[in-house]
Amino acid sequence: MKTITNGYEFIKVKFRLHRNAENFTYKGCIMELAKLRYFYTVAKLGHVTKAAEEIHIAQPALTKAIKQLEEELGAPLFYKKGRNIYLTVFGEYLKNKLDGILPQIDNIGKELQALKQEQRNTVKLNVLAASTAVTDAVVSYKKKNKGVVFQLIQNEEETDCDVSVSMKTGNTSALPVFLKRYEMDENIYLAVPKNSPYASSEHISLIEVKEEGFVHLAGSRVFRTVCDKFCALAGFQPHISFESDSPMAVRNIIGAHAGVGFWPEYSWGKVSSDVVLLPINEPICQRVLVLGLHDSPTPSTVAEDFYEYLIKFLQNRRKRKP
Repeated sequence: MKTITNGYEFIKVKFRLHRNAENFTYKGCIMELAKLRYFYTVAKLGHVTKAAEEIHIAQPALTKAIKQLEEELGAPLFYKKGRNIYLTVFGEYLKNKLDGILPQIDNIGKELQALKQEQRNTVKLNVLAASTAVTDAVVSYKKKNKGVVFQLIQNEEETDCDVSVSMKTGNTSALPVFLKRYEMDENIYLAVPKNSPYASSEHISLIEVKEEGFVHLAGSRVFRTVCDKFCALAGFQPHISFESDSPMAVRNIIGAHAGVGFWPEYSWGKVSSDVVLLPINEPICQRVLVLGLHDSPTPSTVAEDFYEYLIKFLQNRRKRKP
């Protein structure tokens, strides 16, 4: 498609007319939008001179453009009766089509500007880790920036986003292009019920709880895979007593004395009064959060501001360890 100009001279629209009842054949053709506008103005006013005045073109030039359009279509669009002109059946058909087409084209500029403004205020956020903390950060940010819109996704293969939060893995293939990248270490605690015999311990080894039922995130979550590896390093496979996609559900079930579970140091927020977090001294249980500001093909003007805000938000939460 060519560049749009005020006169639309360079936009061309493919317009296909069908056979009429008399088997008059029209072939698909390419017509200049300017000629269609000329025709439409004449058809609307029913007068060539008035149409020429309205669209600021010489009457002979307008008449010539209409004639060229009829030749391109292979069909007469107007006929004369006395001093007046009227639409043929083909002219009526074309005008009816343009009744719907031209207003849409006229609105394209405004719609694109509105879309551009919306894009500036929209942050596409891919959350693959620390979902609770990121959600809290979004809520906090929106209180101060009410016009910002967030589009949240959770897709490891998605690269068309502004900001992503994920866990660092050993896989370095197909890494996304980051304008900025920030890494944060996070310890993983063991969450136990307050009335558990382990609750009074200063720290714990995972092997001590190998017979306990584990409350886990669902197996599809990356965090679940990481925690299963911790158990494997300790020499056992955890017995799953409950699993859920929701960190809040995991927290509540642990608090209900249904088992023990892994808990990120700060990204899941505070635990309830029914749950105690114990540092794990064997094996070392940690993860690395990766915050990335992407090189998006349609960058948001607020994306970098939120990215910096998110880093500070997580840093402050880390200082207020649960």
